[in-house]
Amino acid sequence: MTVDMLNDEGEATRLAFREGMARLAAAVNIVTTDGPGGLAGFTASAVCSVTDRPPTLLVCLNRSSSVAGMFERNRVLCVNTLASNHEAMSRLFGGSTPQDDRFAAGDWVLGATGSPRLTDAIVSFDCEVENAVASGTHHVLFCRVVGIAHGPEDEEALVYFRRRYHRLK
Repeated sequence: MTVDMLNDEGEATRLAFREGMARLAAAVNIVTTDGPGGLAGFTASAVCSVTDRPPTLLVCLNRSSSVAGMFERNRVLCVNTLASNHEAMSRLFGGSTPQDDRFAAGDWVLGATGSPRLTDAIVSFDCEVENAVASGTHHVLFCRVVGIAHGPEDEEALVYFRRRYHRLK
């Protein structure tokens, strides 16, 4: 069933857009940083590949979030793609838990950029933020990958679809 939900200007309404995005399955990631701006991390599903020359990721970060200024100042981050056993950690980093308490969960090491890397993530991409573009409510970060750590091969991925967590082999 197709339902066009447009406003008088011909734009998709906010609620129709949000419902459509709920039907877009996405990997669940914890994005971390550390440096002059401080230690911070958040849960994100808005992460994707841009190019492999040079290896670059796109990460979206809400500009009004409590961690936005830290990421802006540090200009480095690590995208940690979560396994199915990380659902509780995803919720922890997605809520209002203080930053230090978030990092008390899990086993973390520092990547080349100084950003925390989750040792049992499916994959971790250590990055330098090359460019940030403001778009609506978010910063769109273009991140050059400087290091990659692969986790266990047999782990199930944690994905978010229809406003719920799912496991994917």
